This record gives sequence, C-alpha cells and structure tokens, in this order.
Amino acid sequence: MSAIIAEHGLNVDRIERLSGRLSLAVHTPDANACVELTVSGDSSSEPSMRAAFLATAHDLKIDIAFQRESVFRRNRRLFAFDMDSTLIEGEVIDELAKLAGVADEVVKITESAMRGEMEFQESFRRRVALLRGLPEIRVRELLNTIPLVEGAEQLIGTLKMLGYKTAILSGGFNFFARHLQTCLGIDYVFANDLDIVDGVVSGEVRTPIVDGARKAELLRQIARQENISLDQVVAVGDGANDLPMLGIAGMGIAFRAKPLVRQTASHAVSFLGLDSLLYLIGVRDRDLPSAD
Repeated sequence: MSAIIAEHGLNVDRIERLSGRLSLAVHTPDANACVELTVSGDSSSEPSMRAAFLATAHDLKIDIAFQRESVFRRNRRLFAFDMDSTLIEGEVIDELAKLAGVADEVVKITESAMRGEMEFQESFRRRVALLRGLPEIRVRELLNTIPLVEGAEQLIGTLKMLGYKTAILSGGFNFFARHLQTCLGIDYVFANDLDIVDGVVSGEVRTPIVDGARKAELLRQIARQENISLDQVVAVGDGANDLPMLGIAGMGIAFRAKPLVRQTASHAVSFLGLDSLLYLIGVRDRDLPSAD
C-alpha cells in the first residue's frame, strides 16, 4: 500500500493499527485486521491513487476506505441501517415466500430490484401479492430463524455505549424490524406493514411504501429531530434502494452490497463483519472494554 502512495507522490504521515494485535502462534484466518494510514500531498493524484488501491483491494480480497479529515469525521452521532442482508442474513420477504411456496418467483423479483433493474415500489407490490393467503402463525415463525449478520450485536452494543442513536430504515417489514428493535435496542424503526386480515396475509400493500426516496426523507427527519447535521450521519445498506440515503449521509457505506451499490457509495465493506464499521469512526479494539 505504501508503494502505491509513493507512486502517486503523496506522503504517509502516520500509521496506526486499529485492530487488536494478532497472535503469530495461532492461525486465525477470520480475525479482523485493520490499519489506518494518514496521507498528505497533492490531491490532484487522488483519483488515480484510489483506482490503484481499489484494484489491489479486489485482488487481495481486502477492504479499503478513504476518508477526508474534517471536524465531523470522528464526531458522528447517528447510524442508520437497512435491515435485510445488512443487519440480518437474508431477505425476510424471500423467507416468507418459501413458506408460501412461491420462493422462485419472489427471489427473481427481489434480485432484480436490488440490482436496480426494477423500480422498488413495483417490485414490492408484486412480491407481496404473491404472499396472499399465508397464515399469520407461519409469518411469526420467522422471528427467531433469520440470524443477525456477523458483528451486528458488537457494533450496535458499542454504538449504544458511545451514545450514538441508531435507526432501521427498511423496505422490508415492520414485524421483523420491531423484533430487532427489541433485541438490539434500536432507537428508530421505519419499515412496511405486512397487511394481515382474518389471520392471513392479504397480499395488499399499505402506503407509503418505504422505498429509496422515503429512506432519504426519513433520514433527514431523524437528523432534524435529533438536531444533528447530515454530516454526522452514517448510513449502511446493500441494495439499489439504499443509494439515496447513502448519498445524503456524511458517510454512506455499501455493506456486502450489490455491484451497482459498491461502485456508487463513497465507502464499501465486503469482507469483514459489521463490527468492522467501528474502525471507520476511529474506534480501536484496545479502546473497547472487552479488549485484552
């Protein structure tokens, strides 16, 4: 990495290890390792340096994030998360589709929407309609079957300890988002209602639908309510409908995201767990109570 920096005429002013010291005696291939480099010099070479770094990151299967020093960089106050495939492993609507026997049809629509090939509201209505007749008792079975993404509990717990506000802004369903709110202590939750009539899913959709534009609107609303600047907001998501909120946040992070989102977002994390986002706000492993 230092060679790439030197090739572009910039200087490494400081190197700091944010992750804990890895044991050389024990092989731990899944352990997090993070190093922060502070770089200065002629900013005109920054675009080509970024391109070189990203190519190297792809080849080595590592994550590289770029941040400009500012008064807000270590003074974030709100984290807003997408839910499906960001806080939890998988998509709730796809799991509901399996229970309803329409998995193949729903998954195809979901994948198309997440890649940005289909407008979200249209895709959402089409998928929900396919769930018509699914018993409510089967819906509730999902609450304890979809696991959290690796590192989610550590991240949320640390953010709460540090006094951050947290939010779920999801194009998924309120019944699952409220469950996560209870489990993790999330401050704000906005998602879609799964309409149930006479004990079964109606297949109808209540409005307004939480799509990409609505997520950005809600993020602004929460920031105003908390009296904070959008520069102090971190937004995290994986799909095309997350791009509007990633774009207005001071730090927008594509987490294990679709190619379109990785290419568009200002930051992308693809290989580490969700708790690695703590490094992006300057938290070091040794700062945490559980650190050795």
